[in-house]
Amino acid sequence: MTQIHINQNTCIRCKKCVRICPSVLFSFHEDKGIEVNADACISCGHCVAVCPGNSIEHSDFPPEKVHTFDRSQLPTADQVELLIRSRRSNRAFSKQRVPEELLQRIIEAAHRAPTATNAQEVKMVLVTRPETLKEISRITIGTFMSIVHAVENPLLKMILKPLMPSSYRYIPVFKQLQEEFDKGNDGILRGAAAALFFYTGSKERFGCQDCNLAYQNASLMAEACGVSQFYTGFVCSAAGMNRKKELQKLLGIEGYTIHAGIALGMPSFLFDKYIDKKDVVLKRID
Repeated sequence: MTQIHINQNTCIRCKKCVRICPSVLFSFHEDKGIEVNADACISCGHCVAVCPGNSIEHSDFPPEKVHTFDRSQLPTADQVELLIRSRRSNRAFSKQRVPEELLQRIIEAAHRAPTATNAQEVKMVLVTRPETLKEISRITIGTFMSIVHAVENPLLKMILKPLMPSSYRYIPVFKQLQEEFDKGNDGILRGAAAALFFYTGSKERFGCQDCNLAYQNASLMAEACGVSQFYTGFVCSAAGMNRKKELQKLLGIEGYTIHAGIALGMPSFLFDKYIDKKDVVLKRID
């Protein structure tokens, strides 16, 4: 059970903990100072991180888990903006393996992403074995081709195509992916040296959102490390549609739901320009 203690001797009554706690555990009383009821604590650590006098003792955050940093060392807004603008889905991988230290930095960045109610239920599986990467692509294409064969049934096509015209646009894409894969060209993972998948229990209410937040952290860290990457949308879609759950079985995560994934590899080349997107669509309510 989580325990929180306030050191009243060092507390300066700034009331930052009262204002920042998402579970409203802290209260201020003129005669008693800061009081806390830890029963509903979600262990987000906001109180410990914000306390200027280190007056909050939290059972989940002993001193070795609390780190002071210099805010002047953070990247500037211009630097962050340039990183975001320059980030691209680069599928031109070299044959070089991604150094282990870079993979670990990417995983740690993903792990640092926020989660709903601080549940921290996001799990990850890292694949670097070439045979497994190839099998992921094979299962993904096979899943889509089984659907292609079903919807191309003349009777079904007559009924479904008027209702789902956008879905039928992908049929030539899936057929080409199969043809190229048979020739030894992987159009799913594109020769990536590694793939990192994010998953949660199937009943996690915010599993999809949390996993995609983790992916975004991983993507930006990869860009900062000079590691090329792209979102594995086809793999994630196939994981959800495959009735036999072959991808989950392959990855040893039966019973879980894959919500996001990132293919990783060292680049054959890098971009030295960024391109503007379409004008932002923004509705303001002031």
